[in-house]
Amino acid sequence: MSTQYEIRQSEKYEGNKWWKWAVWIEGSDEALNEVEYVEWILHPSFPNPVRKSRDRSEKFRLETGGWGVFPIHAKVRTKDGQSYKLSHHLKLHYEDGTQNTE
Repeated sequence: MSTQYEIRQSEKYEGNKWWKWAVWIEGSDEALNEVEYVEWILHPSFPNPVRKSRDRSEKFRLETGGWGVFPIHAKVRTKDGQSYKLSHHLKLHYEDGTQNTE
């Protein structure tokens, strides 16, 4: 199902097979203004793998770090009670541009 929301990411290689990364929701200002919160579902190996963000000013951004790639799921809950499920496969790259596949 196509929605008005999309997950985007940033990443920064820190060295020693470790990255700092962030995910957030992109959409029109009108669509983002309707979001009550985003529930991020991370890999079960994370402490507190289910995390909520209510910060509209940061596009419901979640910042964390790790060493591996995995699918990130998000449930966007709107103020009128609707839910949208999104997923994004986290991509991590070394400084030379090669992709981490672990």
